[in-house]
Amino acid sequence: MIFRLFVFVLFVLTLGGCAEPPYTNVDNAQLKALLAQGVPLYDIRRPDEWRQSGVVEGGRKLTYVDASGRPNPEFLSRFTAEVDKNAPVVLICRTGSRSDSLARELAEMGYTQVYNVRNGITRWISEGNPVARL
Repeated sequence: MIFRLFVFVLFVLTLGGCAEPPYTNVDNAQLKALLAQGVPLYDIRRPDEWRQSGVVEGGRKLTYVDASGRPNPEFLSRFTAEVDKNAPVVLICRTGSRSDSLARELAEMGYTQVYNVRNGITRWISEGNPVARL
């Protein structure tokens, strides 16, 4: 009986790990379509990263966390003032990891149309897409 319970709990936990994220991952083609529709793109990297690789043209720059992983104290107040919870918004970082974390956080806060650029600006650049240099 205990073994069956253990197997059931393990099964339920495994299913939870396979659940779809509460936001939408997009590739570069989908990002281009969203940008064409006027959906704002937030580049959540740090200023040194923006200078190093450039940014997607028209992207809004707003640092989410510093190099040590500490949250930018201005991020949440500025983001919530600029983006309505029911409006679409796209997030991008270097590889998609920080934007993934932020997308989850925003969905938990009630944002309903959050898009995460899978593989970040690294893939954007490697596929030959243009960037604006700072």
